[in-house]
Amino acid sequence: AKLQIQVFSHGLHKYLQAIGTYRTLLTTNKMVASAKAAVPTVTDQAAAMQLSQCAKNLATSLAELRTASQKAHEACGPMEIDSALNTVQTLKSELQDAKMAAVDGQLKPLPGETLEKCAQDLGSTSKAVGSSMAQLLTCAAQGNEHYTGVAARETAQALKTLAQAARGVAASTTDPVAAHAMLDSARDVMEGSAMLIQEAKQALAAPGDADSQQRLAQVAKAVSHSLNNCVNCLPGQKDVDVALKSIGESSKKLLVDLLPPSSKSFQEAQSELNQAAADLNQSAGEVVHATRGQSGELAAASGKFSDDFDEFLDAGIEMAGQAQTKEDQIQVIGNLKSISMASSKLLLAAKSLSVDPGAPNAKNLLAAAARAVTESINQLITLCTQQAPGQKECDNALRELETVKGMLDNPNEPVSDLSYFDCIEGVMENSKALGESMAGISQNAKTGDLLVFGECVGVASKALCGLTEAAAQAAYLVGISDPNSQAGQQGLVDPIQFARANQAIQMACQNLVDPASSPSQVLSAATIVAKHTSALCNACRIASSKTANPVAKRHFVQSAKEVANSTANLVKTIKALDGDFSEENRNKCRIATAPLIEAVENLTAFASNPEFVSIPAQISTEGSRAQEPILVSAKTMLESSSLLIKTARSLAINPKDPPTWSVLAGHSHTVSDSIKSLITSIRDKAPGQRECDYSIDGINRCIRDIEQASLAAVSQSLATRDDISVEALQEQLTSVVQEIGHLIDPIATAARGEAAQLGHKVTQLASYFEPLVLAAVGVASKTLDHQQQMTVLDQSKTLAESALQMLYAAKEGGGNPKASHTHDAITEAAQLMKEAVDDIMVTLNEAASEVGMVGGMVDSITEAMSKLDESTPADHKGTFVDYQTTVVKYSKAIAITAQEMMTKSVTNPEELGGLASQMTNDYGHLALQGRMAAATAEPEEIGFQIKTRVQELGHGCIFLVQKAGALQICPTDSYTKRELIECARAVTEKVSLVLSALQAGNKGTQACITAASAVSGIIADLDTTIMFATAGTLNAENNESFADHRENILKTAKALVEDTKLLVSGAASSQDKLAQAAQSSANTITQLAEVVKLGAASLGSDDPETQVVLINAIKDVAKALSDLIGATKGAASKPADDPSMYQLKGAAKVMVTNVTSLLKTVKAVEDEATRGTRALEATIEYIKQELTVFQSNEVPEKTSSPEESIRMTKGITMATAKAVAAGNSCRQEDVIATANLSRKAVADMLTACKVKNCFHIAVPANAAENPFHGCVRAFSPAVLCAHMLILELSLN
Repeated sequence: AKLQIQVFSHGLHKYLQAIGTYRTLLTTNKMVASAKAAVPTVTDQAAAMQLSQCAKNLATSLAELRTASQKAHEACGPMEIDSALNTVQTLKSELQDAKMAAVDGQLKPLPGETLEKCAQDLGSTSKAVGSSMAQLLTCAAQGNEHYTGVAARETAQALKTLAQAARGVAASTTDPVAAHAMLDSARDVMEGSAMLIQEAKQALAAPGDADSQQRLAQVAKAVSHSLNNCVNCLPGQKDVDVALKSIGESSKKLLVDLLPPSSKSFQEAQSELNQAAADLNQSAGEVVHATRGQSGELAAASGKFSDDFDEFLDAGIEMAGQAQTKEDQIQVIGNLKSISMASSKLLLAAKSLSVDPGAPNAKNLLAAAARAVTESINQLITLCTQQAPGQKECDNALRELETVKGMLDNPNEPVSDLSYFDCIEGVMENSKALGESMAGISQNAKTGDLLVFGECVGVASKALCGLTEAAAQAAYLVGISDPNSQAGQQGLVDPIQFARANQAIQMACQNLVDPASSPSQVLSAATIVAKHTSALCNACRIASSKTANPVAKRHFVQSAKEVANSTANLVKTIKALDGDFSEENRNKCRIATAPLIEAVENLTAFASNPEFVSIPAQISTEGSRAQEPILVSAKTMLESSSLLIKTARSLAINPKDPPTWSVLAGHSHTVSDSIKSLITSIRDKAPGQRECDYSIDGINRCIRDIEQASLAAVSQSLATRDDISVEALQEQLTSVVQEIGHLIDPIATAARGEAAQLGHKVTQLASYFEPLVLAAVGVASKTLDHQQQMTVLDQSKTLAESALQMLYAAKEGGGNPKASHTHDAITEAAQLMKEAVDDIMVTLNEAASEVGMVGGMVDSITEAMSKLDESTPADHKGTFVDYQTTVVKYSKAIAITAQEMMTKSVTNPEELGGLASQMTNDYGHLALQGRMAAATAEPEEIGFQIKTRVQELGHGCIFLVQKAGALQICPTDSYTKRELIECARAVTEKVSLVLSALQAGNKGTQACITAASAVSGIIADLDTTIMFATAGTLNAENNESFADHRENILKTAKALVEDTKLLVSGAASSQDKLAQAAQSSANTITQLAEVVKLGAASLGSDDPETQVVLINAIKDVAKALSDLIGATKGAASKPADDPSMYQLKGAAKVMVTNVTSLLKTVKAVEDEATRGTRALEATIEYIKQELTVFQSNEVPEKTSSPEESIRMTKGITMATAKAVAAGNSCRQEDVIATANLSRKAVADMLTACKVKNCFHIAVPANAAENPFHGCVRAFSPAVLCAHMLILELSLN
């Protein structure tokens, strides 16, 4: 029995590992997309077909794997924690075995392992371990068993990589003591991690237990400590730690209350301080350079830096002893403390970069730390030295320029958040400031105004630093925008933004608590804190809305709350400090900064999870060459500026030296030329512009080729392609059109605000048009029908022309978010291009379906299924109710299509292709809306259920479409017919499962959707009844009178009013009450429509106009109820001040008005004297309501041509003439006929006009709306005048 249990446990462990591996394979969706995108560009036909088929097979397998993996995970997910624990314990044993081998001298590196490689692997993996552990803690604290299991598995996988790297480091090092220490520390990590996973498992059993949470936090801290010890065992890390410890020990000299008196003269102390400052600044640069070399170089550089820091500190203390007052001495000591802190941060940044060179923003953080050391040194020099005016400003500027020079060395990371166009603006502004300051330097050196001279040098230094930063950022953007560079991929969060915010907040908090900070510095620090915490909270909000992981969603929200609350508490203490700079208030401020720093650090650690971070861009060789003109100009500018400042420094001492003035003029000229060259280089290298030009030329050539083919087709001389089948050509054309469609939105987005992506996207787009032309001409050459030939060629040309318009708009926009005047043109071009893609896809699907080719449809459904697992866009504004409505609509459409396919399989198999195409389109919309519905559903289990059932429906649609294609190939195959019918039934069943999942999400709103559907059916039935009444064929079955039905109508109408009240109140009630109210109102309107139809029939067919008036009255009530149900659905569970509540109140008023109108009409039916007046009143009210609907933003479902809109105006003309005639005759029959005709004419025209306005975007909205709107406005008084005239005559 024990053996069986062991075998079962081992098998289960392997099975869980397999599930995890398969879940990891789901990321191959990107591989499928890349393969499909590459197919049109492969010139070898056989290779292209094979790649296309492999991509399809992989996509289908992934879709099946996704479903199987989800089901397997549901069954075995809870066991993942045990599996992870087993993995970690195994790793611990393996490390123990490695330690024994190391002791015996038998531990050897594995093939391919080197010390540097393993050290880098361990450093980068340590962050992954920390991030996955942070997620494990969050999941366990929230009590989410599913995601705790996932986090435990990911932690175990990261620890496996860490253990392999630790073993590799130990095996590769020549120091046995270091090897033993590495293995011991790695084993401690495994031991602590096993305890952590065990505590997480226990925390799941009691989610709210405070003791369990506390134990979990304590174990996590112990593991973090062990992880740091493991990293510190890497070669070179201990030397950095020794240097950090040395700086800490040296800094204790600053803590004494009384400094020893200086034993040197002021000049000697000042000279030593200047020399020590130069040495320390140089050592800081060496530390930065050493991080790019071997670990031994960093050890030597950090040791030298600590020695130079010790000498500098001694020189600073000696200088503090020269201070005349206690206040001056305190200020010097404060600056020395700042230098000590900046030096420690420099070594920590260097240590972090050496451990993980690929960490985001690590290079920039190191450069910023080096600049901070330089700035703090400059502040001390400015305070302590007494040189001739202008000298120390020159020295400070030279140190700053030396520090920023490193930015221009291989800028392969973003230096700042500046966009390309911000860089241009920055260069222009700083070049202007530099020009003015250079003129001031020369002028004031001549006049001897050295105070102003020093100020001008400081301004010039800041301008040069700004120019360098802008140039480095512009060079980076130019490099990544080159089409040969690998474009980065946006992740859930930007780790660089989080790291920068973390650093800025820490620096600002340090300034807040610094005793030497002035009120203006405190205010500036508070502003920086507010700015960056606000940005972090906004980033958390966006990340929370985009992620599909519920644990991450909650964590981001909770982290944002913690950051916001701690910021609010800090702001209170800052206000108190601003009012009174006492030691007590400063201490309160110091205490308040700790929670904020901790919250930001925890958030930064959580956001560094590989699941969330972006993939950085990789600059190609061509991209590096494109950077060179910018970098060369910027380097020349810095070098000549440094020489200029050195020359100006000597002129400030001796302005009567003509040769030096000549040298200064030369340097000034060089600086000016280099800045001009820099501006020209940046402008010439604008991202995407060159690529847009190339792409425009390429597409113009393709358009000319299509035109030549069209001329040949017209003259029937188009050469037929014999090297490939028509099916393969159709598949190629479908593939390339789909890929073009996928690029429309990315190009529009890049053109509006992502200049770095523009070149990549337009180049990719242009690469598809040559394959498009080849495939389109090939398809046309093999098409026998001339009309079909021309359709394919014309639609291909239209697509190319719309792409050309898109490229012109994109080039004009250029990715500049501030060029808002171009954004409308980009949006319009994108819409036209989408319409062109849709048109040609419809043509291709119809052609393919006619011969039973359904591969493209299957691909479309598979692709839609794969998108269900993608995260939701951050800017989605809909609610679950909105998406629920659309999902129900498309689900029912799929069910109806499935039923029609069952029928057509027997009667007309040739029509199955069109139905399959319709089902494919409907499923594409359903998958998109289903993803949104799943993301917004509460609780999370409902969302998961919706997503799973929509995916299962996708599988059913694929099988049904495939059977439809098979039946078209062989229409008489009875076995295929039976299979198709079974697949159609399965699709119908899966539609019902989707609907039940939606109903579980919101029972009340689902009942509203069902009720609205029922009311729509009633309205359609009433329209049919009106047709019968107009034709004079609506008769009563028995000899009944209207009086027999009047009371029943009145009683049912009153019941409907009561249901209306319940429906309105149900919006603010529970889902159950809302469901009851919706069902009751649907039942009541059904009964009311039936009794009104019976009443209308009892009037007899000899009075059809009165019958139509009565049926129109109940139709108005049904339409008002439909609108009311929709408004109720939208307002469900919303607060009282929500805009949807005002819409609900308006819909309720219209409902009451229409019910009242029905009651009046019922009472007037048997009164011949008032029937006409009542009909006109109802028509006038109807026109008002229709105008309100016309002015709304609701998009109609059908389309209309301009000709139809013009034709509809004839009805208005006829109705106007009828109204004039009725006003003259005053006969009730004419008046009733006028009312009915006016109602129909206005309804038809407004519907046609609204469709025209919505679907023909080339026509401006006001141009499409005003003529028709004015027509109705002009027609309404005619009806009103007729009403007034008849009313006056009846009174007389």
